[in-house]
Amino acid sequence: MLARAGVASRRQSEALIAAGQVRVNGEVVRTRGVRVTPGDRVEVDGRLVQAEAPMTLLLHKPAGFITSRADPQGRPVVMSLLPEGLPRLFPVGRLDWDSEGLLVLTNDGELANLLTHPRHGVSKLYHVKLKGHPSPETLGRLLHGVTSEGERLWATEVQMLSRTTQNAWVAIRIAQGRTRQVRRMCDAVGHPVQKLVRVALGPLTLGALPRGQWRHLLPEERRALEGLRAQARPERP
Repeated sequence: MLARAGVASRRQSEALIAAGQVRVNGEVVRTRGVRVTPGDRVEVDGRLVQAEAPMTLLLHKPAGFITSRADPQGRPVVMSLLPEGLPRLFPVGRLDWDSEGLLVLTNDGELANLLTHPRHGVSKLYHVKLKGHPSPETLGRLLHGVTSEGERLWATEVQMLSRTTQNAWVAIRIAQGRTRQVRRMCDAVGHPVQKLVRVALGPLTLGALPRGQWRHLLPEERRALEGLRAQARPERP
C-alpha cells in the first residue's frame, strides 16, 4: 500500500516499517505484511497516507518536452500533455529533452520501481537514427560492451533496420538502464545519435500511439505487468 501510494519503494517502505515510522489506526506497526483495508488510517512519520486508486498511462512523448512534473526554467513538461482531473501521476524513468517515444506515467510506486530498478532487468527497446553507417563489427561492439565515463555499457540486442544516404536506423535493446546509455554507447563507437525513439519498455509497446497522445493500459498489458510483479516479489514464509 505504501509503495503504490508513492511513499517509497517496496524495500524502502519495509525499512520505514522496521524503524517504527508507520502507524495503522494509531498503532505502530513493525511487522511486514500487515493487511490494511480502505477504511484503515495509515500514517508515516505522523503524516496521513492518501492511497489513490492506482492508475498507469502510456504517453508518446514528443521531443522538446522535459520528463518532469514541473521545470523551474519554464520549459514544457510532459505532464502538460495530460488532461486535468487525473490523479497525481509521475513519470517512470526519463527520456531526454530531445528524445521521444514511450513514457509510462503512474501513481503506483511499486510499479515504477519494478520498471526502473536495475536488479529487475526490465529491458528497453529503442529505434535510433545514427550518423553514418555502422559496420557489423561496430554493432557487435555494442553487444560485447564499450566503456564510457568509466562505466562498462552494453546492449542485449542490436539490429540494423534501414539506411539512408548519410544515416542508419538501428534497433538497440538495453537492460542496464544507465543515464543516457544509448547515446553514450553510440558516441563511444563513433556514430552519434541524431534521433532516439523508445518503442518498448518491458511488455509495454508504443505501437501506433500518435506523438503527444496518451492511453490507458490494455487488459493484456495489465496482466503482463502483474506477471512481472509476481516474479519480482520474494516468497514469504
